[in-house]
Amino acid sequence: MNYAKNNLKNVLHGFFLAIALGVADPATTLPLIIHHFSSDVTIVGYYTSLLRGGAILVQLFAAFYAQSFALVMPYLKRVFLTRFLSWLSIGLVLYFIGDKNPTLTLLLIALFLFIFSFSAGFGSIYFNEILAKVFDQNTRGKSMANRQFFAAIGSILSGIAAGFILQHYPVPVSYAYLFIISAFLMAIGLIAFSTIKEPVKENITKRENSFGAFLKNAFVLLRNDKRLQRQIFTVLLSYSFLFSFAYVILQAKEHIHLSGFLIGGFIVIQMSGALLGNIIYKKMSPAYKQIMILAFVLSILAFFILLLSHHTFSYITAFFLLGMAIDGFRIASINLLIHIAPESKRPVYIALQNNLTSIGLFFAIPGGFILKFFGYEILYTFTIIMLLLGLLFATTLQEH
Repeated sequence: MNYAKNNLKNVLHGFFLAIALGVADPATTLPLIIHHFSSDVTIVGYYTSLLRGGAILVQLFAAFYAQSFALVMPYLKRVFLTRFLSWLSIGLVLYFIGDKNPTLTLLLIALFLFIFSFSAGFGSIYFNEILAKVFDQNTRGKSMANRQFFAAIGSILSGIAAGFILQHYPVPVSYAYLFIISAFLMAIGLIAFSTIKEPVKENITKRENSFGAFLKNAFVLLRNDKRLQRQIFTVLLSYSFLFSFAYVILQAKEHIHLSGFLIGGFIVIQMSGALLGNIIYKKMSPAYKQIMILAFVLSILAFFILLLSHHTFSYITAFFLLGMAIDGFRIASINLLIHIAPESKRPVYIALQNNLTSIGLFFAIPGGFILKFFGYEILYTFTIIMLLLGLLFATTLQEH
């Protein structure tokens, strides 16, 4: 495999995808977009969960077919096209409908967010299968750290651009511009990754006669692999930051003046944390267990700071630490999984982890209800307790 070329294409994909997703960051701009059309904080939780959680419905189904595919790139290209069109459609809805019909706008945003996330359920299986084919254990970790490093730079640039547009154009037109422009930037990254020459998979599994038989076999596999069980539970708990994350920007709005530049600034700060984190994680690779533990510690510290202070510097510090932590969780979880997964069952392992842990992608919904009835202090305290539990389980993970 040509590491340099494949690494470049992986990095370009991450860079341009990060630029696009930065304009709908689930911790900053997306909550503000939804809050513009509805004052109900629980609605914010539903929408941030939609962006992250639509993939839950299809990953096991995708793995059922993918385990018998010698090549998955043709299917990944279809996923890429679907994601581009759905992202562009959100921008068009905001521009042409927007405040004219807030209810219809919210419904259509929900629809296209779901399609964008739903298609990623297939894409995640195919994407990780290709990464496992073109990189070995050591180069995969380095390439993903490179990808996340440049993705952080892309998100910083996205935050700067978002701040400028939000400052100079009225909402929701400014939001529309962000989605429309970023859709075409996203397309550059999608095309770059599509040009990777995927090796033909030799060790493939014969597909079961039915999806039901596949599910039965998958959960027998889960029951018999204690390492996979521990990893899945730890990764699920790593999503505990999502109980609170979408609401931090709404609390900040109550205590400090949020200009367009400051909103973009929070994105820049968060991604600067990710940038520093990826430099550290690249040095730590392949010690993925230690990366997971560090990510838990950073996220706990971030919410502890928010629990104690509402100063602008506290929000800056929290976003920075969470930026570091989130990328640590992402790098550690997939690399630990690929390490323990047999080649022939790799799509099944990926689907099991992604499906069972994606319950955590909906944590913003109960988080919204905790906030609505008990307030920020109880919400942050609950989040810290769940993260501490995750830290405990992270110490039991096996790297070898």
